[in-house]
Amino acid sequence: MKLIIQIPCYNEEEALTVTIKSLPLEITGIDKVEILVINDGSTDNTVQVAKALGVKHILDLPYHRGLAEGFRRGIEKSLELGADIIVNTDADNQYKGEDIPRLIKGIIDKKGEIIIGCRDISAVKHFSWGKKILQKLGSFVVRKFSKTDIPDTTSGFRAYSREAALRLNVFSTYTYTIETIIQAGRLGIPISYILISTNEKLRDSRLIKNIPSYIKKSVSTILRIYLMYEPFKSFFNLGLIPIIFSLLLIVRFLVAHFTKPQGGHIQSLIVAAIAFIIGTIIIMIGLLGDIISVNRKINEEILYRLRKREFGNNNL
Repeated sequence: MKLIIQIPCYNEEEALTVTIKSLPLEITGIDKVEILVINDGSTDNTVQVAKALGVKHILDLPYHRGLAEGFRRGIEKSLELGADIIVNTDADNQYKGEDIPRLIKGIIDKKGEIIIGCRDISAVKHFSWGKKILQKLGSFVVRKFSKTDIPDTTSGFRAYSREAALRLNVFSTYTYTIETIIQAGRLGIPISYILISTNEKLRDSRLIKNIPSYIKKSVSTILRIYLMYEPFKSFFNLGLIPIIFSLLLIVRFLVAHFTKPQGGHIQSLIVAAIAFIIGTIIIMIGLLGDIISVNRKINEEILYRLRKREFGNNNL
């Protein structure tokens, strides 16, 4: 059984040495452990440092594409290298390499196809109180949308079985963490977690440059992925709002018409008609989205089968 530990990197020459040296190269139940560094268009000596440390596999992206793209390309490369289990960790040494055997044990023992290393957000010293609240609130929302019980949905410390890696698709250009959990929950991929601690901070987060931007991008990612998997339910509930409003206006018009025949409330009737039409259109959009989602599921199954052919069928 082969384990690939992938590390997406962007200008990580200073932290990469500590991160790689902390990784276990021998793990019980694993025949071979290999490291894959994804160089996301770094302008420093990240690649040279990786080579000096004896990293066997380096995926060199010519331009900076962002964390989500680096993760996606790393998963594809790991599958190409024949990985049975893929562990993703950050290059800034936030996560402890010594936790990797515990992380992959859930996959080896068939307790899940994806195992998330979840931090105790309240105990992370370098997180501000505002960031802690946002992390907890965001994880709560993702749990509801994904129908999972993962307490730390933004953790990048994860293990994927080959089967799970073959099935997942990353569309986001911002981050893969939220998207892959919602996908796993909606696709019925078994997902679990372990509790982990973290190392001291070596640098500031590059993903969260400022809170408003982080909220905006995270909310848009959650909504977009949720709409992909629940289009009819989402638009039906949204369409009910103007329809109910229109019905209330119609009732108001009828009451006014029969109690005060000379009063006239034609404006209410016109607004009610417009609201009803808008609500109906929104629901029809949901129906169309539901039809498209069926086609998407077929395409996902085709893509899954193509990947199995391209990367071989090395199931656990």
